[in-house]
Amino acid sequence: MYLSQPDARSYYADSLGAADRPARAPLAGEHRADVAVIGGGIAGCSAALHLAERGYRVALLEANRVGYGASGRSGGQTIFGLAAGQSALAAQLGLEHARRLFDLSVEALDLTQSLIARHGIDCDYRPNHVHVAVRPRHLAEIAAWERELHEVYGYSSARALDRAQLREHVASDRYLGGLVDPRSGHLHPLKYTLGLARAAERAGAVIFEGSAAQSYTGGPEISVATAAGQVRCRHLVLAGNAYLGALAPALARRILGVGTYMIATEPLDPGRAGALLPSGAAIADLNWILDYFRLSADHRLLFGGRVSYSAFEPPRLAESMRRRMVRIFPELHDVRVSHCWGGFLDITMSRAPDFGRLAPNVYYLQGFSGHGMALAGLAGKLAAEALAGTAERFDVFARITHRDFPGGRWLRRPSLVFAMLYYRLRDVLG
Repeated sequence: MYLSQPDARSYYADSLGAADRPARAPLAGEHRADVAVIGGGIAGCSAALHLAERGYRVALLEANRVGYGASGRSGGQTIFGLAAGQSALAAQLGLEHARRLFDLSVEALDLTQSLIARHGIDCDYRPNHVHVAVRPRHLAEIAAWERELHEVYGYSSARALDRAQLREHVASDRYLGGLVDPRSGHLHPLKYTLGLARAAERAGAVIFEGSAAQSYTGGPEISVATAAGQVRCRHLVLAGNAYLGALAPALARRILGVGTYMIATEPLDPGRAGALLPSGAAIADLNWILDYFRLSADHRLLFGGRVSYSAFEPPRLAESMRRRMVRIFPELHDVRVSHCWGGFLDITMSRAPDFGRLAPNVYYLQGFSGHGMALAGLAGKLAAEALAGTAERFDVFARITHRDFPGGRWLRRPSLVFAMLYYRLRDVLG
C-alpha cells in the first residue's frame, strides 16, 4: 500500500505507463523566453499553452515533475462555483461582480471539456456531480442553494434531489438528498495535467522538470534562477501555489498548504461498481470536513476525506479512511484498499481564489481552495489574456480582497487547527 510521502506514487501515477509520462530535462545554463511560468500543474500548463498559442516564447519551470502537486493527485472533480460561496463574494464585491465570478466558474467547466476535445486529451472525463446532504440542515441549504442558482445566477443546470431521486446517483442510506449538476463532472487529474503539458509543448512552450525556481530579480527584464541555470524573460507567471515556497514571501503569507488524502480500492466487478454509483457521478457531501468519491475508469472506488491543517499526516490514515468509506457503502467491507496517498492544496483565509500582480510584469495564480480542477485551467487562460493586454476578466478576480493568515510564521497553523475544531464538532453534532 502506498502512503502519502512526497515520493510515493498515487493510484493516478500507477495507472500510467512509462510512455504516458516522459521525463523532461532540467534547465541548464541560460535560456531566453518572453514569459517564464513557475509550476507544472494545471494553472501553469494552461498559462503556458495559451501564451504559446498567442505566439509567446514560453519556458515553464517545474521543481519536480509535471502534475506532481495537487493537480495530479486530487479527487479530479470539476465543479461550478468557488469555494468561498457566492454570498460571501456578493457581500464583498457586490452582486454584479459576484455574478461575473460565477459565470467565469461555469466557463471554466466548458473550457475543461473544450481543451480535452481540442487537444485529444484522454483523461477519462465523465459528466455529473452531486453534492449530498448528510444532515437535515443540509436539505434546507440545498433548497436555498437551488433557488439562488436559478433565480440570482441564472444557472438552471443544477437541481435538487429528494432521497429517492438521489438513489439514481448514489446507492447509500447515509444521504438524505442532493444537488446534481450534469455540467460538472470528473476526470483523471494526472492524465489531464499531462495532456495540457503536451499541448503546450506542441504549441511551442519548453518545459523543464527538476528545475525549482530559487529566486527571481524583477524589472523590465526578469531573471529566474534555478540550481543549474537561469531564464531571462520579460514576463513571469507564478503558479506554484502551495509548493511555491519562499520564492514570493508576500504570497506565502496569504495561503496555507492543507494536507488532503485519498484511497483507491482494488478494481471491482463492473456490475458491483455500477451499483454503487449508477449514473457514474462524482459525489461530495456538504460537511465542512467532507467525504468525496467517484469511480475510476477501471472500476475502483476513489475515496477522499481526511484533511490535515497541522502539516502532519493523520495516524493510521488508510485504515481510518477505509472505515469512512465502509460507513457509506457497508457492502465494501470485504474490498481491499490498494493505494493511499495525499498532498497539499492551497487555501486562502476566505477560500476565494487569489489572482493578481506583484509587479506590472509579474502575475500570480493561487488559492483555489479545493476548486482548482476546472478553475485553474481558466486561470491560466486569464493570465495569458492579461499579459497580452486584455486584463478585464483577470481583474474580476484581482478585485477580491485577501488577508494574511493570522499568527505569523509559527502560530498560523496552530491557530487554524484550533479554529477547525469548531467545524469538526459542527459536522458531528449537526
